Amino acid sequence: MGAKGCYLKTKQMSSMIPTFKVDAVDTTAAGDVFNGAIAAALAEGMELPDAAVFASAAAVISVTKIGAQTSIPNQNEMNNFIKNR
Repeated sequence: MGAKGCYLKTKQMSSMIPTFKVDAVDTTAAGDVFNGAIAAALAEGMELPDAAVFASAAAVISVTKIGAQTSIPNQNEMNNFIKNR
């Protein structure tokens, strides 16, 4: 859903998770970054809503950079972004 955020739906809940506002320069790989980040967050034991926020942050960071692989944020970038929001 891009700039609209993401929609979560399970048997137990449904929720719209808003995204963070940034100036996007290249949306290449944003969906891939989101999917990878949400999978990693869930594997680390995060609850789905928190994992979706984490993944949204990762995707938002990625659209502020040019390219695909070079736009994937590392853990330090994630920590700084989330801390400063």
